Amino acid sequence: MIDFHSHIVFDVDDGARSIDDSIKILKEAEKAGFDRIILTPHYMDDYYMVPCDEISKKIEELREQCKNENINIELYQGNEIYISNHIDEYVKEGKACSLNNSRYLLFETALNIEPQNLLEVIYKIKGLGKVPVLAHPERYSYIKENPNKLLEIFKYGVLFQANYGSIIGQYGDDAKKTVKQLLKNNFIHFLGSDVHREGNIYKHMGNVMDELKKIVSDEKINELTTENIEKVLNNEEIEVEEPLKIKQGFFSKFF
Repeated sequence: MIDFHSHIVFDVDDGARSIDDSIKILKEAEKAGFDRIILTPHYMDDYYMVPCDEISKKIEELREQCKNENINIELYQGNEIYISNHIDEYVKEGKACSLNNSRYLLFETALNIEPQNLLEVIYKIKGLGKVPVLAHPERYSYIKENPNKLLEIFKYGVLFQANYGSIIGQYGDDAKKTVKQLLKNNFIHFLGSDVHREGNIYKHMGNVMDELKKIVSDEKINELTTENIEKVLNNEEIEVEEPLKIKQGFFSKFF
């Protein structure tokens, strides 16, 4: 499997604090069955602002340490970029980067406030020739209230990545319910750990996969955990199914 979203690079955001922490997390990842990981530290103006070249040096340190520790995981560089009207400038100036320097760019919004500039930011990302990928939509309050809001931005070419932890309720019952709806209705294109520390999610991957098999087919699981992410790493186009509108209201639980 390939992890699409992680905070393993040390001392750059709210993830791993030291290289020792990073190695502990990577050992867990390997044991959980991951052989490739996209490293996506936060880029957020005024909070997390370590530029791409500095992160690249830290990744090289991690690669060397992985060799020393016999950890057989390939590491790729990226960012999870917080929504901003300057997102295009961040990328052009090398402050933040797309996933493995591909056409795919991972971004996030505030958890509890619906962004008024979402479409504007999507246009800016597309203006770079990039495909916007929205991180963990199931965690946003405005999506939990109405998952079908994703239909509008899907029409503008946005893809969606869900967190493994949401499937087993790590972010609460509402996020768990929402991610299941999104998975069943073809909204999700990638799955990622969003791991921040040791013991966070990788140790629970057995439970995650058991639950995931109750929601989607084995073929779909392979697509979400490996096939689509390989296409990102190779900068290839991903063919996606049209998402189905989610039934809401009192009677939706019966369908």
